[in-house]
Amino acid sequence: MLAGSRNESGVEQNGVDTIPSGERTSTPRDLITILWGGNLSLSVGVFGWLPILYGLGWTASVTAIVSGTLVGAIVVTPLASLGYRSGTNNSVTSGAFFGVRGRLVASAIGLLLCLGYVALTIWSGGEALVGVLDRMTGSAGSNAQFVLGYAVLAAAVAVVAIYGYRWLLRVNTMIVWVIGAVMLLTVIGLWGDFDPGYPGDPGLYLLGSFWPTWLLAALTAGVAGPVSYVTQTGDWTRYISPDRYSEPAVLRAAFVGLAGGLLIPTLWGAFVATAAFDENSFVAGLVVGVPNWLLVPTLIGALVGSLGQGGMNLYSMGLDMDAILPRLSRVQSTLLVTALSTALVFLGKFVWDAETAVTTFVVVLTSLATPWAVGRYWYAGGWNAAALLAWLAGSVVGVCSNSTDSFAGPIANLAGGVDVSFLTSGIFAAIVYALILKVRPTLSGDLAQR
Repeated sequence: MLAGSRNESGVEQNGVDTIPSGERTSTPRDLITILWGGNLSLSVGVFGWLPILYGLGWTASVTAIVSGTLVGAIVVTPLASLGYRSGTNNSVTSGAFFGVRGRLVASAIGLLLCLGYVALTIWSGGEALVGVLDRMTGSAGSNAQFVLGYAVLAAAVAVVAIYGYRWLLRVNTMIVWVIGAVMLLTVIGLWGDFDPGYPGDPGLYLLGSFWPTWLLAALTAGVAGPVSYVTQTGDWTRYISPDRYSEPAVLRAAFVGLAGGLLIPTLWGAFVATAAFDENSFVAGLVVGVPNWLLVPTLIGALVGSLGQGGMNLYSMGLDMDAILPRLSRVQSTLLVTALSTALVFLGKFVWDAETAVTTFVVVLTSLATPWAVGRYWYAGGWNAAALLAWLAGSVVGVCSNSTDSFAGPIANLAGGVDVSFLTSGIFAAIVYALILKVRPTLSGDLAQR
């Protein structure tokens, strides 16, 4: 039997509580399956579209995506040890560093990260669903169709998340093969329109020149992907038993899962954007660009791919909400965050500009997540004041280092318009924490004495 305590209906009963040793029956390979299957989706492909949208060429986009993803995966991989060692998720485990109350910082960060990614999944899947059906029938998409498409996908991913870890693993095992085949067929179908020598357009560089634009692409289409999992890896590694598998094996699986699982769909997205570019929507370019024989596979990709990405993030959101509102069960928490995510989809569709919203979302949340992940904090009295101050300082510096088409912070301006938030937020948080411990060590307590 796969891991995950469940009742007679098959719904997992575990919340953020520690997983009993008898139920920790997963393997490092299962971790790779979760991360690969959960990321083979249109919503991750959107991030490959961003560098092309920023004005970069194919080669520059690939180098930005690969470099950023590998750097992010190297930084985030060690966090897979938290759930593996403790038997619970990263947010709860962070109580050992931030304090039993301060751990809510991680729950809030995780909730916001997953909220945005679930909304993006439902939005991109719904766009593809309506677009393909309209092309097949010759009709024009209406707002009512989009609302219905979003609702259907929200309900489907909610079912996967509610049933829990066992279903996530089964669904993502299937997705690896199904969506992998769909992506391969897409490459075949669009190959005639793909120009590997596409040089980009210097006149359209989002931040005015090459390097600031390339670094923004490396952050949003590369680093941000692995960083979005800083609080999530423990959701799955808590099901892997230290009695059966070594920590190095888990860390290797985490790196392969993060790097490979994100590089494949993001590079695929850059390929699609190069072959069938639409400046307003990645999905619209895909739907219009594919040949007729690819419409059904694209429809399957929109539906099935959304289950993995949406399901894994909703599952994590349910755990984070369960930690924030312990009176709610995991299932109740999952239903609540499903409603919040769907509402965010409607705002993204009918109120905000999608590309600007996505870019701003990923750079700001990367600035919040990075300083949380860099420190080895400890606590006293339920709150680690030093850790919270260091995280807050790092987050403020990170946001001031953001550079997008809608916002450029003062530090980014000093850096010539380059987004340096990934570096400044983490480094500054670590420096502030070290200084606080040196000047006021009682804020945190002595780790060696605990």
